[in-house]
Amino acid sequence: MEHLQKHTAYYHLPGMFEFYELYRAFLPLYREHREYFFDWCEIGSIYGAPADCIWGGGRVGFGENDPADVLALMREYDISARLTFSNSLLQPSHLTDRRCNALCAMFEKQEGMQNGIILHSDLLLDYLKENYPGFYFVSSTTKVLTDFHQFREEESREDFRYVVPDFRLNKAMDKLNGLSQEEKDKVEFLCNECCSFGCKDRKACYENVSRKNLGEKCPDHQCTSPDSAGGYRFSKAMKNPGFIGIPDIVNTYLPMGFSNFKIEGRSLGSALILEFLLYYMTKPEYQLQVREEIYLDNMLDLF
Repeated sequence: MEHLQKHTAYYHLPGMFEFYELYRAFLPLYREHREYFFDWCEIGSIYGAPADCIWGGGRVGFGENDPADVLALMREYDISARLTFSNSLLQPSHLTDRRCNALCAMFEKQEGMQNGIILHSDLLLDYLKENYPGFYFVSSTTKVLTDFHQFREEESREDFRYVVPDFRLNKAMDKLNGLSQEEKDKVEFLCNECCSFGCKDRKACYENVSRKNLGEKCPDHQCTSPDSAGGYRFSKAMKNPGFIGIPDIVNTYLPMGFSNFKIEGRSLGSALILEFLLYYMTKPEYQLQVREEIYLDNMLDLF
């Protein structure tokens, strides 16, 4: 387990490939004007997967940027880069994929911060442990661990540095507080999920994404949530019973000994990702300055 500074929130941010241009503008601002941002938070990692990546899961990747440029940016700012390889339907024949193996070979090289892989498949885990032992591993939320006992069993696995439970366990405070500090250090909460709290189709939705990443022709998953037609809305996510906001992090989770918080959003637009960075990391009195700096970068397509 890596050493964590207590009472610091480590954010795991979306879109390493998908929002490369946004981070290329944001990270210099974050370094040069640290006073704009809360002193109790840091960037723990940035995660994602490029387009046409068959090991990908959770969301269909659309990042087209050169992986070498993406990796160079993460190294420049000493940020852990996580490859999102959470496809749940992988077969042995998929393990030889040249693109995914090339990405692993590139990102495994140790130059500064250790990089990680978010995954679902135990088949892939065993393959990666044998062939790319330089990574740390994260158990994906695509496993939909809604049962607390099942989540505890996942946490007990030494293979994983972090485990992301289903967002519906976020407020199981009595059970969460009963974890040891070592166990708390492994929990990575998904903060801003917009999915219906009562959704029973979450696994099927993730499997549909896995099939698409494998190149299978299949219809889109039909969400049965009553307000699914509206798509992702941060304002709607804030009303979700599993939502973890700034007051929750500062007043509840950090004092309880939890440090890791995942922000979703790889399939969203860069303008909305910026709103997440403003809300979760930026002091209110500086949000306009950060927004202006980003919007004035003519290289960005925020809408």
